[in-house]
Amino acid sequence: MALDYRKIEQFLFREARLADENAYDDWYALWDQHDETVYWVPCNHDDVDPERELSIIYDNMSRLNLRLKRVETGMAWTQEPKSRVRRIIGNIEISEGKDGLIEVGANFQATEIRVNVNTPFFWHGRYIYHLRPEGDDFKMRMKKVLLLNNDQEMTQLTFLV
Repeated sequence: MALDYRKIEQFLFREARLADENAYDDWYALWDQHDETVYWVPCNHDDVDPERELSIIYDNMSRLNLRLKRVETGMAWTQEPKSRVRRIIGNIEISEGKDGLIEVGANFQATEIRVNVNTPFFWHGRYIYHLRPEGDDFKMRMKKVLLLNNDQEMTQLTFLV
């Protein structure tokens, strides 16, 4: 399989923009509706066993859908009004993965602004994606968010990282 760096890069940029703009339905549509699909933000270390150790987020598709619905309905009180977020993605590395998936790594910086909070929050880390090619596009089978400060106290994390 020939890896199209530009298409993959554009997919990552679109995924970040949709999350930034709170376009939850469009963002959710980027995910592979598969039993093994997972959105994961480890806690305390980057390579823990999420089945045995605490994670900040460890969602299958059903749980991710519930998380998005909660934010959309206003039940996530820390997101009323919603945070304003912008992400910068860089240092993108792409390789062929197992089972026809594409493994992508990218560094990120996200700036979050909350209403009535005078100090912006800065989130830094690395994204690891497993992408499944689908026609001229891709579906996310996994998104792992390795926060630099995942072993420190942090503010409420209710927006999409």
